[in-house]
Amino acid sequence: MTGSPLDVLRSVFGFESFRGHQAEVIGHMVGGGDALVLMPTGGGKSLCFQIPALCRDGVAIVVSPLIALMQDQVEALRQLGVRAAALNSMLGPGEAVEIERRMRGGELDLVYVAPERLAADGFLTQLERCRLALFAVDEAHCVSQWGHDFRPEYLQIARLFERFPGVPRIALTATADGPTQRDIVERLNLGRARVFVSGFDRPNIRYRVEPKRSSARTQLLAFLEAEHGGAKGGDAGIVYCLSRGKTEEIADWLRRQGFNALPYHAGLDKRVRAAHQDRFLKEDGIVMVATIAFGMGIDKPDVRFVAHLDLPKSMESYYQETGRAGRDGLPSNAWMAYGLEDVAKLRHFMDASTAPERQKQIERQKLDALLGYCETSRCRRQVLLEYFGDSLPESCGNCDTCLEPVETYDGTVDAQKVLSCVYRTQEMFGAAHVIDVLLGGDTERIRKFHHQRLSTHGIGKDRTRDEWRSIARQLVAMGLLVVDVEGHGGLRLGSECRAVLRGERSVALRRDTGFARLRKPDRDKSAAKGKPHALETAEDEALFQALRARRLELARQQGVPPYVIFHDTTLAAIARERPKSIQALSGLPGVGQAKLERYGADFLQVVASA
Repeated sequence: MTGSPLDVLRSVFGFESFRGHQAEVIGHMVGGGDALVLMPTGGGKSLCFQIPALCRDGVAIVVSPLIALMQDQVEALRQLGVRAAALNSMLGPGEAVEIERRMRGGELDLVYVAPERLAADGFLTQLERCRLALFAVDEAHCVSQWGHDFRPEYLQIARLFERFPGVPRIALTATADGPTQRDIVERLNLGRARVFVSGFDRPNIRYRVEPKRSSARTQLLAFLEAEHGGAKGGDAGIVYCLSRGKTEEIADWLRRQGFNALPYHAGLDKRVRAAHQDRFLKEDGIVMVATIAFGMGIDKPDVRFVAHLDLPKSMESYYQETGRAGRDGLPSNAWMAYGLEDVAKLRHFMDASTAPERQKQIERQKLDALLGYCETSRCRRQVLLEYFGDSLPESCGNCDTCLEPVETYDGTVDAQKVLSCVYRTQEMFGAAHVIDVLLGGDTERIRKFHHQRLSTHGIGKDRTRDEWRSIARQLVAMGLLVVDVEGHGGLRLGSECRAVLRGERSVALRRDTGFARLRKPDRDKSAAKGKPHALETAEDEALFQALRARRLELARQQGVPPYVIFHDTTLAAIARERPKSIQALSGLPGVGQAKLERYGADFLQVVASA
């Protein structure tokens, strides 16, 4: 395909201008340079290699970690009229041979491959017979052992680069802190590559964190009803849980509440997982309840919420998982409930792993950073961005701590009470028992260990159990208390607690006042930041729904996800502008030449009938 990158952007992808660093990255790649690109989910990373692939001679080889991701991107490109294919284990021998023949014959623009295929000498020999435009490594954080999703098979990529040193290379990821970035550069031998780092901010996502109380599932339901219309709202979303059993339990419970919910975890039959993922991609309003086995490469743009019923293992995991919401730029939510039991479980998993001690230490530090994020009284977005070396000069106004500012107070005395009680119970017990002692409880365990005789027994009657839980969590986040995994979640004194006990250091604590008041996303605020906003009239909304219905019909006829035909943002633009001609339709975002020819008449007919 010939033409400038901007011509390709307009004619193929249907957009008038590039965003952020896209133009700079694409120009660098078209010129034959190497690049490492860090860009947030939904920021347009794929265009950074897809457009150079169409502008340069030859076939682009894209290394992708998941078959589902390959198939999704290939189908989306075919809808745009791009010659794309995927080589993976799902193909029969004849199909693979045919794709390799088309590669050699110059009949393909992009070919997606799994990293395992790079280990085969036969495949590398095939590449030697092809004219190569570039190599692209998607989800490049998988190559780093210090990243949150290390894949050993990604180490084979270096072999590819060594064999074809003259071919331009680009590595892309949405999540990588400083050490992970350096590891990517080293392992892929990208020392001479230009590094492009876009801002990590996703302003359309509203972040909210609350402590687990008596029933986290009830908290989840309250959130879904307040923000997403409950079961009748029809919003697609993901609910993450730590264990396989919990995913099935929560999915079953949500179905009883009227939601169209499905479980997803590595223990399910492969065919069941594939069927559930297919439904999530192709149907509206599915809630996927999943472990971290689900999500990488899911390009569904209209995921309206991501909820965590358990703590992720790091800020990178949290950012990656919450980033699956609102890829279309429309207002979306990231909600999480967590408790100290989550910290104990994760630390147990880390300590029980066979990873080197150095890696375990890094994982512990990452978990500590996430715990600090959960307990912060500052703007959550500022804390999140600072972790990745980014910054936000002013509070975002679109997270719980901005919308409901947290009151802080001098909690030195409260901290001393908890620390003293942990010390006097010999650092053997979890938060629940320590709080029982502070409240002056008369439990069987207190009597068994004679803790009713301690000087700290009953000294915390001035506060409620929930208040003491909050204080204990904050002290863990500060490092003044440590969750002892080997002691089955018992609390130990941190290395800096003595200064607090001696009164040499003051402790500021946040005052939790119960459930945060839930507010609808401020759509005008999102629009002011350049994000799409809601349709303003009932007539436009009715037309939008009619366009979605026609899109669903067309998608079902082809067996593809609806969003590969048009995103909701494109349908919303059609509903607002009501184009009456092919020419008018062609000027709307996301309407490229191939889609115009393929679908223009269908959608113009819907507009005319409205």
